[in-house]
Amino acid sequence: MAGHSKWKNIQRRKNAQDAKKGKIFMRHAKEIYTVAKSGGGDLSTNASLRLAVDKAKADNMPNDNIDRAIKKATGTLDGASFEEITYEGYGPGGVAVIVHILTDNKNRTAAEVRHAFKKHGGNLGENGSVSFMFDRKGYIVIANEDGSIDEDEITLEALEAGAEDITAEDGAYEIFTTPESYQSVTDHFTTNGYTIADGEITLIPQNYSKLSEDDEHKMLNLIEILEEDEDVQDIHHNLEVPE
Repeated sequence: MAGHSKWKNIQRRKNAQDAKKGKIFMRHAKEIYTVAKSGGGDLSTNASLRLAVDKAKADNMPNDNIDRAIKKATGTLDGASFEEITYEGYGPGGVAVIVHILTDNKNRTAAEVRHAFKKHGGNLGENGSVSFMFDRKGYIVIANEDGSIDEDEITLEALEAGAEDITAEDGAYEIFTTPESYQSVTDHFTTNGYTIADGEITLIPQNYSKLSEDDEHKMLNLIEILEEDEDVQDIHHNLEVPE
């Protein structure tokens, strides 16, 4: 997977989001709401909630906002009911795109997503039209900006933990697992003193598309517009990320 780092995508997205904290907090609140509603509000027993809260705190979301989202989900506070939706389609140059949505207004969000695809040279498809091009994997990032973590050492740790693959990127190690072993591998690394910079169960492309400069520009604009929509929780695509 060298040259197609998901970590580079995450870094680019997070840098772009630094000036959009209000929308980021709303997005975190909806994710926390959803996982708390489905799995309960106890962090000690709901691993998905624990991860969602950790991500929110990493973006400096206030504890009051986090608590409010959990209380809404568990019935302590009145709040809107959110619906999860997945859109699949193609971006410019045939790039496969999957958009995960969490919204309290399905019709509004559908119109906005459809407009974004059309405006930037893409089109929406039916469910299943591109999802077969992705594998569902656990994904863990361990930062190594100072180069203090030995690659052989962490590779052995990953194998011992039950990970499927590990790659070295600039300033980080990317570790891939099955969805089922994601939590146990994460626990192994944290127990052994490693700091998890990012982690989730996500979709990893099987192949990547390299576009012309013009189509690449259109695709990056499409991603940016979708990321600005507070109903968009995550975007998966198989664009070969430019340096």
